[in-house]
Amino acid sequence: MTQNDLQPFYTPPSPLEGAAGDLLRVESLSVDVDGAESLRILYLTELDNGDLAAASGMAFIPTAPETSEPRPIVAWTHGTVGEGDACAPSRQKDPTLQLTQFLPGMIQLGWALVVTDHTGLGTPGVQAYLLKDQEVRDTVNSVRALQQIPQANVGSRYTVIGHSQGGHTALWTGHLSKKFAPELELLGVAAAAPAAELTQILGKQWDTVVSWVIGAEVMRSWPLQYPDLPTNKILTRSGQKNYDRLARECIKDAAIEAQIRSSAFNEQFFSSDPSENLAWAAALNEQTPPPFPTDMPLLLIQGTADKIVLPQPNSYLQKTWCEAGTKISALWLGGVGHIAAAANAGPTAVSWMKEIFAGTTPTSSCGGPIPMLPPL
Repeated sequence: MTQNDLQPFYTPPSPLEGAAGDLLRVESLSVDVDGAESLRILYLTELDNGDLAAASGMAFIPTAPETSEPRPIVAWTHGTVGEGDACAPSRQKDPTLQLTQFLPGMIQLGWALVVTDHTGLGTPGVQAYLLKDQEVRDTVNSVRALQQIPQANVGSRYTVIGHSQGGHTALWTGHLSKKFAPELELLGVAAAAPAAELTQILGKQWDTVVSWVIGAEVMRSWPLQYPDLPTNKILTRSGQKNYDRLARECIKDAAIEAQIRSSAFNEQFFSSDPSENLAWAAALNEQTPPPFPTDMPLLLIQGTADKIVLPQPNSYLQKTWCEAGTKISALWLGGVGHIAAAANAGPTAVSWMKEIFAGTTPTSSCGGPIPMLPPL
């Protein structure tokens, strides 16, 4: 099926009417998942100004065993994919690509999984990349949409798991779920290589090849929320000329171009470190999640060989959040890079969530050793 074939599903009705979380459309997803019904969904979410917007996503619902009890829910929040409509996970030829290491285990346990593409990714608008409020609204409203699928038979208890950009979303959902969806019961958060300590990450990566991909998406979306942010002052001429187009390329193509610009032509995206600009520093701080309260458990997963979300910031996160009282179960993966971190952690994440849904408090890593990493 081509992107043109898919477009009618992703074109929302006009005008949009209803409430945030209302399910607009549902259809079968052309992928087989053993023991599950796979669906593509379109649902209502809400923007910062209160206007309704449409977001797309996916739902995976166990077909067995039958249960009279409401099923637990897991919400998956995806990593960086690019901001073009064709980059949306639900529009891919293999929409389960990021899910294969944990989806089968979840289905076997009788959990329903919902996946948001996020507003503006596959649907009209601009994706709110690494912007907390919209990320969380889209996530909790995907859970509400799942509740409206009759055969899902789900309750209000859920966990959220995310990778990279999605780790940022998952962490902020731990803070803001009750604000945007007070009727839902978030039991715990799992984050693999989360883009959490934004100032530290950007401060290290601003002059590397990574900035061409991550920076381009930030530059396209953040000025919409922070209109006074200086842009041209911190971008090279090449960065100014190419960021909007590059942000809308899907991640593989964007990464190839980034590598060519950085290695072959010695081009930088930023002309200076944005985290040293007062306005950017304030915005980065506002979008960096603080420690969880003691009643919100966290599973933190990080590879020590990650070159995208560097391990040092998340080592700092574990240290400071534990000191603040957050209950963290940490899984450090020696020699594992960015993409592999989420896949390798699949079985651990499922086991951890099984404890959470059973009402058991997972073992905390706080007080134990944190990998000794060289400073940034």
